[in-house]
Amino acid sequence: MDNLTIHTKIPTSSESEMCDRTGFEPELGGELRQNAVFVDETVCIGCGHCAHTASSTFFLEEDYGRARVIAQDGDEEDLVQEAIDTCPVDCIAWVNYNDLNKLEEARKYQVIQNLGIIGDGAALRRAITNNI
Repeated sequence: MDNLTIHTKIPTSSESEMCDRTGFEPELGGELRQNAVFVDETVCIGCGHCAHTASSTFFLEEDYGRARVIAQDGDEEDLVQEAIDTCPVDCIAWVNYNDLNKLEEARKYQVIQNLGIIGDGAALRRAITNNI
């Protein structure tokens, strides 16, 4: 019978600390960036302005054409703030870094509609029937 050696990896302190992110990590700007940026995709209209303004932070996801954060530390805070300030539908916001995981988890259950019809189409149907 062969001798089998079982190797068990014990996590180092740095590996276990990676699970306990606080927002103060150097890649998030240290003490200056205590908040994370988040896009409410149910409100986003996919104009792409944020991705054009802060292209290392935002991108337009393929399935629905909505903006999403690709890297929290992608651009300088001033550039990210410019993208937030100029969003035409105000769907981007700074959030507490500790709340980011909850928001990302909630995104999994959101129903995102096709950008071809904004809302449920009721306003469009009313406009058409009122003008006939």
